[in-house]
Amino acid sequence: MTINEYQKLAMATLNPALDKKDVLINGVMGLCGESGEVIDIVKKHLAQGHDLDVEKIAKELGDVAWYIAETAYAIGYDLETVCQMNIDKLNKRYPQGFSADRSVNREEK
Repeated sequence: MTINEYQKLAMATLNPALDKKDVLINGVMGLCGESGEVIDIVKKHLAQGHDLDVEKIAKELGDVAWYIAETAYAIGYDLETVCQMNIDKLNKRYPQGFSADRSVNREEK
């Protein structure tokens, strides 16, 4: 499955009662919530002695992916374009791969 195929399949489960603004709001709020669930699993492992449940993390990452797909859809982007834009930005920022110096002394637009 390609990333755009994933987005199409994921958006088949989008609530059809939501208007475009509500799809955007749901997407960004969902991203925050699901990302919080991932960090909560890691927190419990690091600070509370729980076993690290990597399968649960993977499932939550799937939820994060769903909300990324929804948010991109809400702003009129497909996931392949979003991912390519990110790679282009990273290649410009770190043309020879990651560099701590380039990270610290980064030029922002």
